Amino acid sequence: MTFLHEYGPIILSSAAVYLFIVLAIRLFGKTEIAQLSVTDLVFIMLLSNSVQNAMVGSDVSLTGGIAAAATLFAVNALFKEFMYRIPGFGRIMQGESLMLVYQGRVNDANMRKARLTTNELLEAIREHGVARIADVNLAVLEVDGNISVLSDDFQSRTTRAVRRSRMPKKETRKSD
Repeated sequence: MTFLHEYGPIILSSAAVYLFIVLAIRLFGKTEIAQLSVTDLVFIMLLSNSVQNAMVGSDVSLTGGIAAAATLFAVNALFKEFMYRIPGFGRIMQGESLMLVYQGRVNDANMRKARLTTNELLEAIREHGVARIADVNLAVLEVDGNISVLSDDFQSRTTRAVRRSRMPKKETRKSD
């Protein structure tokens, strides 16, 4: 049997599952990945288990698993290349950033569009060291699902990924 004849169905199924999951995540919101809760983590684990059989079928061999994994890596690389080379495709797949707060005022329309509650926004701004929404100059839901916050207190842009790094935070002082 040829490689394509034996592993072609795995390759096609894996690519189809990848496309389905990317589209589903895009439809259900970008905050699902960047702000995982316990239920989100359980959901992702169960989702991966449920689609495993759809990708490899009854083939539980090492080669079948590698064919499925290699397909996922290849399709992911193609998607990233398309998003880089075709900006419109990137906007369709990732969306655009949304301004959530400007000069201390919440943009309710964008909060609804992002499906964020006020409590989730407050949590995000506290993670950036800002106590109140009124103290936020700008808060943006980025395309990767992180919320960037700018305030006069810090005079710098921070993201959750930077905040969680092992690098010590720089202290800043307001000049008098």
